[in-house]
Amino acid sequence: MLVSSCQHPTPWPRGFYSSASRPSGLSVARVRIPQGPGLLLQPPFSGLGSTATPPDPIAGLSLLLKRPLQPHPTPDVPSRRIFHRPDMSSKLHLSPKADVKSLISYVAAKTKVINGKYHRFLGRHFPRFYVLYTIFMKGLQMFWADAKKARRIKANMWKHNIKFHQLPYREMEHLRQFRRDVTKCLFLGIISIPPFANYLVFLLMYLFPRQLLIQHFWTPKQQIDFLDIYHALRKQSHPEILCYLEKVIPLVSDAELRWHMTELCAKIQHGTHPTVHDILALRQCFSNHPLGMNQLHALQMKALSRAMLLTPHLPPFLLRRRLNTHMAVIHQLDKALAKLGVGQLTLQEVKSACYLRGLNSTHIGEEKCRTWLGEWLQISCSLKEAELSLLLHNVVLLSVNYIGTRR
Repeated sequence: MLVSSCQHPTPWPRGFYSSASRPSGLSVARVRIPQGPGLLLQPPFSGLGSTATPPDPIAGLSLLLKRPLQPHPTPDVPSRRIFHRPDMSSKLHLSPKADVKSLISYVAAKTKVINGKYHRFLGRHFPRFYVLYTIFMKGLQMFWADAKKARRIKANMWKHNIKFHQLPYREMEHLRQFRRDVTKCLFLGIISIPPFANYLVFLLMYLFPRQLLIQHFWTPKQQIDFLDIYHALRKQSHPEILCYLEKVIPLVSDAELRWHMTELCAKIQHGTHPTVHDILALRQCFSNHPLGMNQLHALQMKALSRAMLLTPHLPPFLLRRRLNTHMAVIHQLDKALAKLGVGQLTLQEVKSACYLRGLNSTHIGEEKCRTWLGEWLQISCSLKEAELSLLLHNVVLLSVNYIGTRR
């Protein structure tokens, strides 16, 4: 009996193995050889009655092992096309940073759209409130820009070990003004700390914008009106300061200086604008007794504080220290401005510089402001630190009778 281990054995002719020629107990397992090119082991049989001698299977197997096998040709299988959705592929390849940036840009775009709709709603239904709201938002943006610029200047000073008096004029003026603005804003922040006090602060800001708000939050009309009010307040101290100068004339020991002082006071009383030479001729009187910074009386320092728009409600030693510090800063600004040149300033910068030094520049033309500022710089740059009292009194002497200041 023939035993095969293959499911589909290749048929062999009957009588190939007879029971007489097969040893007892021997079972032959057929091996299925793949029929590929060059692997045909035997020629096809013509039938059962063929007289051809069948090939020896052992010899065929040895022949198969000696010849190199040739692989079956692999049929060409068409490649599978993979279709990706554009949005899914872009999401799969985005990094976490790109995801965060896209989210931020999306939120910013939505916020801008909502903000625009809100502005249109206020403009249609609440026009007066919309004007105040717009001014307030622009003021916040300007104040934030000033804060970033001041931080950049301070970082540069720290990095290069630069002092305040070594800065250019515009950076010095920016830091000086920003310190004053921050002081007023800190006061608002302190009084809004208690619970629900912020509503009261908003009401106070609306009712008293001149006292509580900085210039960034003023309307153009308020800027002109408020500057006029402040100048009217400091003009009230001018007669008191001039009267005190007349009182100290007998205390001047030098006869020539006493004569110059008398002539200067007479010119100012008659409405004449003094020249630079008239003021510089008295520099010795303001360096020591009786008009030096350390020899000023309390009432005189309070009047000078009001002329500089500083609070007079301080003890005398604090008033003297604050006046000295304030005039030292202005003296440093004058030196930096002299290096830059008055011609390099814009119209707004010229008017701000004149107003800081005692001149009401809101109603004076640009050329008059530049001329007056040039006279101030000529006097300031000629003085030493011990003669800052003359620069302090110059706020009154040089501005009280200037063209266009009397209204």
